[in-house]
This record gives sequence, C-alpha cells and structure tokens, in this order.
Amino acid sequence: MTFQIGPLTIHLYGVILMLGAVAAAYLASREAQRRGLPPDYVWDALTYVIIGGVIGARLWHILTPPPSMVAMGITTHYYLTHPLEAIAVWKGGLGIPGAVIGGGLALYLYLKIKQRHLPPWKRTSFAQWADVAAPGVALGQAIGRWGNYVNQELYGAPTNLPWKLYIDPQYRLQGYENIAYYHPLFLYESIWNVLNMGLLLWVARRYEKRLRQGDVFLLYLMVYAVGRFFLEYLRLDASRIGTINANQTLMALVGLGAAALFLARHSRWWPRPAQEAPQPKGKRRRRRKK
Repeated sequence: MTFQIGPLTIHLYGVILMLGAVAAAYLASREAQRRGLPPDYVWDALTYVIIGGVIGARLWHILTPPPSMVAMGITTHYYLTHPLEAIAVWKGGLGIPGAVIGGGLALYLYLKIKQRHLPPWKRTSFAQWADVAAPGVALGQAIGRWGNYVNQELYGAPTNLPWKLYIDPQYRLQGYENIAYYHPLFLYESIWNVLNMGLLLWVARRYEKRLRQGDVFLLYLMVYAVGRFFLEYLRLDASRIGTINANQTLMALVGLGAAALFLARHSRWWPRPAQEAPQPKGKRRRRRKK
C-alpha cells in the first residue's frame, strides 16, 4: 500500500517499520535513564542500528527465501546473480532473525567506537545495553508486524474463527486461490511481542538486584523464540532449507541456547564478574558495656 506526497511515493509498510523503530528507541531511552545510563546513546545509535537491522534482515531473506518465491525462480542464487534485486528492500523480503542479529552487531560496533577513548571504569558493556534495548525491540516488532497487515502477508492457515482475516485474491498463495479467510498470524505475533515487552519490563524492575547483565536480553530471546516456534506451525509459506523450516529450527536453537546460558549464569560454578562479587564483611567490633 502506497500514497503520494508530491513526487514521492511513500510505502505505508516502511512508515510502520519506522514508527516501530522510533517507539523502540523511545522506550530504550527511558529504560537507560532509569538504569542511570546516558539515554543519548540510544538516539545516537539509532541510525546505525536501523541500517544494520535492515542489512541483516535482507540477508536473512536472501539466504532463506520462502517457497512461494522459490517457485517463481527467486532463489538465493537468483539474488546473488542479480545484485540490484538483492538490495531492493522496497519490494519486500525482510527477516526478523536477521534484523536482530544485524541490529545487535551494529550496536556492539557503535559502543566499541563510541567508548574507545574512555577509561575502562567509565565504559558500559554491550550486555547492559542489550538489556536496555530488549523491551524496546519487542515493542518495535509488535508495531512492525502491522506492516505485514497492510501488505496482506504473513497470514496463517485457513480458518473460520471469528477473528479470521480476509486476503484479497491477488495475495493468496498458490493452491489457496479459492480460500478467502486465514489466521491473522501477524496479529498473533504482535500480541505475543507486547506480552514479551511487558514481561521484560516487569522482570527488570521486580528482580533488579538478582539479575546479571544480559539476563533481560536472554529472557527476550527465550520468550520470543517460544512464541515464534509455535506460530510457525500455522505459517503456510515458511522459509525452508531443504525440508527443514529455517525459522522454526533457528528459534528452537536460540530458545534452548538462551535458556541454558541463563541457567548456567546463575549456577554456583559460573564465575561472577568483579562488580557482582559479594564484598567481604568486616569484623564487627564489640561494644563494651558501661
């Protein structure tokens, strides 16, 4: 869906994605301020994170194109031999896993460059900022999924449930031309992401003294992976590598890996950072009775 502003053609999908990015940055800046971190880091890094996220999302799509595109000859090999098509993000084709990886890498590099001249005791860690960003990322995903609604994509299996979603004939997949109503998969994921955001904000406050740096981000990975794993069962046009559902397999690995790391980090044998180590208690001096 597009609209015109003078000679410019504006894609509503892109506007929604940008709104999601700004909302994510705003929430992250508030969370940074609450934690005593400089909120201006968030706005300074936003452009780099968006660029990294878009590049990562596009690369993920190129490496794992959905079956409907493969059937039309738009494969990974096609993209590699048609570089102009590979960068044509306005034609659609972005993958959330790649966006998180690309955005995270951009944030890591930004922090390295931003803090390279600061003394070690003034530097903040990537894990701290990953925790700050996690609730905002979930919010941005929740908003961004509505871009799939305006494009009539990311719908699930056919259904007659009261909240069924009508899909215009030109957007229906091959073999489903005569079926009009489907699961609003984008809506399910959007709701799941809102719940994830709320959980992360609550946990970050309720268990603040017991959490380690990076725990909130690990929790984000766990919760998102669980929801995405099960929603993939409803997806008709799931990206595949051979016969394997690429996104579902990745979510299983990410969810299990994040859970294992979270539990290991809170075990007795995991080394504790110096700033988290308990301080030795001084000897108490007995007061003499007068």
